[in-house]
This record gives sequence, structure tokens and C-alpha cells, in this order.
Amino acid sequence: MRTTTRVPWLLHAACCLGIAFGIAACSTSEPRAAQAPEQLRADVLETLPHDPTAFTQGFEIAHGILYESTGIVGESDVRATDPATGEILASEELPPPLFGEGLTVIDDRLWQLTWKSEIAIERDRHTLEEIRRVGYEGEGWGLCYQDERDRLVMSDGSDTLTFRDPDTFAPLDEVAVHAAGEPVTQLNELECVDDRVYANVWKSDVIVRIDPGTGEVTAEIDASGLLEPDQEDDADVLNGIAAIPGTDQYLLTGKLWPSTFRVRFVQAGDGV
Repeated sequence: MRTTTRVPWLLHAACCLGIAFGIAACSTSEPRAAQAPEQLRADVLETLPHDPTAFTQGFEIAHGILYESTGIVGESDVRATDPATGEILASEELPPPLFGEGLTVIDDRLWQLTWKSEIAIERDRHTLEEIRRVGYEGEGWGLCYQDERDRLVMSDGSDTLTFRDPDTFAPLDEVAVHAAGEPVTQLNELECVDDRVYANVWKSDVIVRIDPGTGEVTAEIDASGLLEPDQEDDADVLNGIAAIPGTDQYLLTGKLWPSTFRVRFVQAGDGV
């Protein structure tokens, strides 16, 4: 069920009924205008290696390991890598016609999405071997796990985030994402951090920070200019954000990017 706000006339009627009985004062002022998102940028702290043949779709650090899901039919896989060196520690291929998409880790399990096959694959985190497959409706794009709420958050390329049961993958609820009152679509790879959700916006260098309770975009992060100009011709779009546990830092990468960037999000006007 899509998250909504209460109908204004019901609230007004309740207030005025209170006045009639001398209980409360009622304000008839207009609702507060939507606030513009905070403007941040990605400040690069370190450049690390990344497989330039990886069509990155999912990106997450758990237990000191960087897990990555890649796309393209016939080339898709899921891999566990050393976040510092990019060395592949384990990997499992996805057979055609599966196109790998977002992933997330929950304890000793890992969920991986597929793009149009409507299949989520549960895997053993250590071996990456498949445990089972679960169906869902629609496309699969990004996925992350909110530990404090014990729920999955999934994107499908629209302005909707769907919350799912982490054991059954059944849908629980959904919320529409918006910025300053306008819908934000093309939500792609996701990262859950405390009570916030970060989302890459497909075909852009923008990452949005979302309040999953309301769907409001609370910050827009400019991640442009990470690659050198001579690297951009062979690279595809920005897509991959992984929070580094215990820090305020993140790893960012993209599809077919030769590098991963360790960054901190700072105010857009700070620094050079």
C-alpha cells in the first residue's frame, strides 16, 4: 500500500469540531511548502581499482567484503571482492536469460535481483551458491536491507520504493519518492544507512538521500567528475554506492568503470 498523508479537510474538520467544544484552536493556514533538498558533493579521499568489465548493478560492503552484482545477459555474475585491491575472492555466474541487478546481505544470506525475469535469488554469503529462487512482479533494479526495521527496500526504476519481507521476499508496503513536491524516477542501485536510503539516479551523476518514512528526498549528492576525461568514453553510468561500516565514508563506482572511489559527502560549497 502506497504511503500517503491524511486528507487536509479531515484534519480541518477535526480541528473545528474541537473549537465548537472549546477544546482546541484551529489553524486554517496553508500547508508548509516542500523544502528543497540539501545540496552535497562527493569529496574523493582515495582511488581504488575496479574491474572495468563489470557492468555494476549491486554494490555493498558486509563483514569486510565488497559484494558486487553485475549485469548483461550471458555475462552476469555475483562476486565477493577485496574492497582495497579489487581481487575476486569468490564468484557465481547467472545463466541466460538472467540479467543480474541489485543485491544486499542479511547475516549469512544474500539476495540478488534480476532485471526482467521477476526472480530474486537467495544465496549463501560465504560461497555465493544459490539456495532458492523467489518470484516477484515487475522489474528489479536496486536492493538494500534496513536492519533496524528488518525489511528489504527495492527499486524498480520508477519513483516507488517497495518494502519486502527479508525471509519470504513478500511485499509489505511502498512509498513514492519526491523532491520539493515532484516525483523522482529512475531510482536504481540502493544503499540503506541507518534510517536513510541512498539511490543512484540512472543516467545521471546524482545520488539522492531519501527518508523512507515519507519518501522525501532530503539531499542531492553531486558525484560528477570522478573519472578522468580519457576514461569516460569506455565507461557507462555511475551506479554503485557502498557505505563503509563504522565511518561516514562510501565507495562509489559505475558500470564498466576502471576505478572505485572512497568518498565523503560534504556540503556543495565546501573546499575547492
